Amino acid sequence: MDYIQISFDISPKDPWTEVITQELAEIDFESFTEENQKLQAYISANNFKEDILNKLIEAYTEKNVKITTSKHIIPAQNWNAVWESDYQPVEIGKELIIRAPFHPEDNSFAISVEIQPQMSFGTGHHQTTYLLSQVILNLDLKGKSVLDVGTGTGVLGILASKLGATNVFGTDIEEGAVENAIENCERNRTTNFSIVKGDIDVVPRNQYDVIFANINKNVLLKHMEAYSNLIIDNGLLLLSGFFETDIQSITDKAKLHCFDVIEILNKEKWAVLKLKKQCNHESN
Repeated sequence: MDYIQISFDISPKDPWTEVITQELAEIDFESFTEENQKLQAYISANNFKEDILNKLIEAYTEKNVKITTSKHIIPAQNWNAVWESDYQPVEIGKELIIRAPFHPEDNSFAISVEIQPQMSFGTGHHQTTYLLSQVILNLDLKGKSVLDVGTGTGVLGILASKLGATNVFGTDIEEGAVENAIENCERNRTTNFSIVKGDIDVVPRNQYDVIFANINKNVLLKHMEAYSNLIIDNGLLLLSGFFETDIQSITDKAKLHCFDVIEILNKEKWAVLKLKKQCNHESN
């Protein structure tokens, strides 16, 4: 799958770079970097809608924000080559290392997860995956049933398995992500992690002890009732993929479905919510 890189030159940069980044995330842009004072945003070619992007830019032009853009198509094979040339292992203390197959093994870490970097989201480099990994490391998952929604590379589900989860079920709407996650399970000898293509409706109606969902705000809001129906009472829900500015709207929706906030973490304006289901809830 090809990716598209849009380079944004925004003036004034503050606060509009952060605001526009948030809106781009809501129209399926997946990752962002800042280079040479410009915002670089990446989206799969399948999800890119130029007319929607143009409407977004026009709306800010009316607010006297000057935005110029340039577009660059990144073929899949070149994207992977870029990953390999500038891809470093992710380390969380001495508890966890997330590395690629071309990195040397390092047995000084308590847990090592090997992830082949491809198009799928979830290498540990993004702030949300890093934060979620930190939270998961502090959970007692022994004997637990885990659901990983929007699994991407499978990194969080694999970590859950290594921490003692009895079974893990993962979903992703991208066929390439599902294939990549299955391959990564094989790399890590993870045998109790089942992964299927699809949205929340393909999840077996089991009662999960813990649910991970690292997606975007709109999908999380849409899924909230399903999360409540899928999780046990007192089960834990870990949400990420959104900005600090989205915390209130997500927690408000979560409370409607019997979730209480246990902890909020943030890293470079991205956030993670740790919630607990505190009442029985059935869908109408």
